[in-house]
Amino acid sequence: MLELAGIIILGILAQWVAWKFKIPAILPLILIGLLVGPIAAEYLSEDGTKWIEPIWNGTKGLFPGDGLYYFVSLAISIILFEGGLTLKREEIKNVGPVITKLITLGSAITFFGAGIVAHFVFGLGWDLSLLFSGLIIVTGPTVITPILRNIPLKRDISTVLKWEGILIDPIGALVAVLVFEFISVGGGGGFTKTALMEFGKILLFGTTFGFTFAHALAFSINKKLIPHYLLNVVSLSSVLLVFVLSEIFAHESGLLAVVVMGMVLGNGKLKNLKELLYFKESLSVLLISMLFILLSANINIEDLMLLYTWKTAVLFAIVVFIIRPLAVFSSTYKSNLEFKEKLFISWVGPRGIVAAGIASLFGSKLLKQGVEGAEYITPLVFMIVLGTVLLNATTARFFAKLIGVFLKSSNAILIVGASNPARLIAQFLKEKGKRVVLIDSNKKYIEQAITDGLEAFSVNIYDDDLTDNIELNDVGYLIAMTGSDEVNEFAVNSFSNEFGEHGSYRLATSKEAVNYKQEDKNKFFTPKDDYINLSEAFRDNPKIYELEITSEEAYTNMLSKLFNELKSIPLFVKKGNKLFLIPEFENSNETKDNCTIMYLGKSV
Repeated sequence: MLELAGIIILGILAQWVAWKFKIPAILPLILIGLLVGPIAAEYLSEDGTKWIEPIWNGTKGLFPGDGLYYFVSLAISIILFEGGLTLKREEIKNVGPVITKLITLGSAITFFGAGIVAHFVFGLGWDLSLLFSGLIIVTGPTVITPILRNIPLKRDISTVLKWEGILIDPIGALVAVLVFEFISVGGGGGFTKTALMEFGKILLFGTTFGFTFAHALAFSINKKLIPHYLLNVVSLSSVLLVFVLSEIFAHESGLLAVVVMGMVLGNGKLKNLKELLYFKESLSVLLISMLFILLSANINIEDLMLLYTWKTAVLFAIVVFIIRPLAVFSSTYKSNLEFKEKLFISWVGPRGIVAAGIASLFGSKLLKQGVEGAEYITPLVFMIVLGTVLLNATTARFFAKLIGVFLKSSNAILIVGASNPARLIAQFLKEKGKRVVLIDSNKKYIEQAITDGLEAFSVNIYDDDLTDNIELNDVGYLIAMTGSDEVNEFAVNSFSNEFGEHGSYRLATSKEAVNYKQEDKNKFFTPKDDYINLSEAFRDNPKIYELEITSEEAYTNMLSKLFNELKSIPLFVKKGNKLFLIPEFENSNETKDNCTIMYLGKSV
């Protein structure tokens, strides 16, 4: 009981540490697992036992016999199902040719390149070498996002790395599953006619069960045959049912079935998909936390000693410093990316949770089948995962500065709220050469913004989605202009450190607009205006005007006239080549002459 509780507590503690220090969760999880497992047995325990013992002498421990194998299988099936849910056809179409090539051509180069290296460096058979290479294709958003979150980069770089991680996770897992199943049906004895027939059987039953049950579950949910409070648990039980049934009809087809099921559901017209994703994400965090501590603890010192050779360093160096750059540069050939941007993308390729988890599962399965060399699979993949995460987590920021892709100043603007006046302001700023991002929970507003050619996405300000979005790393201004005073206040208070490098501003509340205080001017987007004033000014005159100012006296008089007589709203001031928000300009050292005031309202 103590060990089981300890796994959960340590796992969630590792997740908190990862969140607090903005590092990939897989790093503390594996390190804690190694500490309470092989390291404790070798150096900390007086009797040489592990502090957490998943399996001991085959029949004892937390998961005696095949217990660990079954737990890992079911946990991985749920994790892969969630990965399948996130893989959308339209996303692959829209992410652009570079990312499409990275997940196709780049994956193929990694698959065959790493397989060849593993075969000739470690002497593994071709089947195991290709299994190893299939496992290390994946990067994953859970490892990419924490590494890049605090590195201001050009949007193109962040977008490529983000979407590669999201899309390649289920694709890489599917490749690894197919290679493993081919090895399993061949019994390690080559690609015989029987093996090919068994492989076809796995493909048939895996895809059939996944496709059929996905449509059955979607039909049940959309027709409201399942009560809302049972939605998540019925979905979970359906995943486990599909996995088990598929395994019964065709051994080793279960993982393929759940990936297919997730992909079909994710691309279908499922009304409760977002709610289902949130539940599966929470469940995956718990399962991953337990899984990696268990798997790391189950590794023995003898397994780690297999890596104590020069061959490990050679394999790691070739995979990271030759194969990854080759895949990236081949995939980005004739793209708009600069050489230094391609170089940075080549440098950042940490392997993730899916790779390590499936490697442990497949490694233990192949060992039971007596496949020669199977003992290398788990430690080699763990080495690649830990090595790449450590390398990128410690050097990505320095390397970005070294090659010149680190943005010295974050000048993009994040506008919270995508109402009519917000979209007009965003369009004006875009025409002035600024990068502007609109966010709102109102999907109609976001759809209209995208139709207008603006960069926008739907997000709940109270979710973690905003801080996890590495494409916003170049944001330096935060402007909250929703119709809710509470949302505006929350946005400024919560995200100023993340997105307000040059300033965080919000609309005044109705009370603040009436009782305006000079000392509060620095926090307001416009000194004396609330959302009602902004909306009325837009309704009466939906256009932003520019007015040349020659002297400081003229500047002061014009602001007073715009506020008091014309009921217009001053928004920006242009001085030379610089564009300032009104409160920003007021606090700057710039002289208030020979500038241009830009305002919303009646034409002067």
